[in-house]
Amino acid sequence: MNKFGLVLTIGTALLGSTAIAQTTTPQRSGSTGDVAIVRVDVARVAVGQRASKIVGATVVNSNNESIGKIDDLVVNPNDKVTYAIISVGGFLGIGNKLVAVPFESLKTVKEERLMLPGATKDALKGLPEFKYAKG
Repeated sequence: MNKFGLVLTIGTALLGSTAIAQTTTPQRSGSTGDVAIVRVDVARVAVGQRASKIVGATVVNSNNESIGKIDDLVVNPNDKVTYAIISVGGFLGIGNKLVAVPFESLKTVKEERLMLPGATKDALKGLPEFKYAKG
């Protein structure tokens, strides 16, 4: 199995899932109130993709042309979606632009390479620039 393993949504691995998690009795944790402890099926989590292996991966289009690199992953617990932050344009990190796409729109091609079907470098450059929230 390559570094990416089987494709499981990162959001599922990071946020947990009722299919692989079992909640036990909530326990008190100081003055913060009840905290649910979740028991996870570690065998199912182990075949998921590791964020540390995805960050830095090349993103290609359907023609196998390099269109960017994965700069970061952002988990939005409100939407239960993970976003891939892709660095496009520039040279050696200078003049690049960060854009966000839903992680589920990327397909694993091979080790350290993901595909964004139908995308072009120009189309990604046309997306709104992603900026991290301050805080």
